Amino acid sequence: MNTSRNFKASLIVAALLSFTVAQAVTVTKEQYKADKTRISADYKVDKKACDALKDNAKDICVQEAKAKESVARAELEYSYTGKAADQTKVLEAKAKSAYAVAKEKCDDMSGNDKDICVKEAKAAETKALADAKMGKQIGEAKKEAAEDKSDANYKLAIEKCDAMTGDAKTSCVAAAKAKFGKN
Repeated sequence: MNTSRNFKASLIVAALLSFTVAQAVTVTKEQYKADKTRISADYKVDKKACDALKDNAKDICVQEAKAKESVARAELEYSYTGKAADQTKVLEAKAKSAYAVAKEKCDDMSGNDKDICVKEAKAAETKALADAKMGKQIGEAKKEAAEDKSDANYKLAIEKCDAMTGDAKTSCVAAAKAKFGKN
């Protein structure tokens, strides 16, 4: 029973963490505000539904409602801004939320089974946070590489302008600065 419960908890954590963040589809400010209100209302409804439960089942229900709200808010922020940093925050919110829910579910256990359950949940969270961090580092490396390419192309354009004279050179330099954002 405890082994199957551990396995189920692990599957739930893995399922929550395995969702990849889709490409951001930016939403309007009005839609953002409406969705923010909807998320808060959904949380209140979800939390209210937990009132009928008792003991740890209620705690699990409340934690699931909080997790759902946290992830929804992070996803909304990402869909509004489209920033890579917000995408990373979505992954972090999913990892932390999955851990909180899994840890709460471990409270139904005792002794070594509970210790193992908590450690499995923590290991899954650590792995997911590391994956999110790695994605962030890859994103930063891509941004840095893009900046390096842009700088190299700017230097090449300026070098080509040096072969010109007078107004042609001035115009060429101004065009290169505008194209590569070097004002």
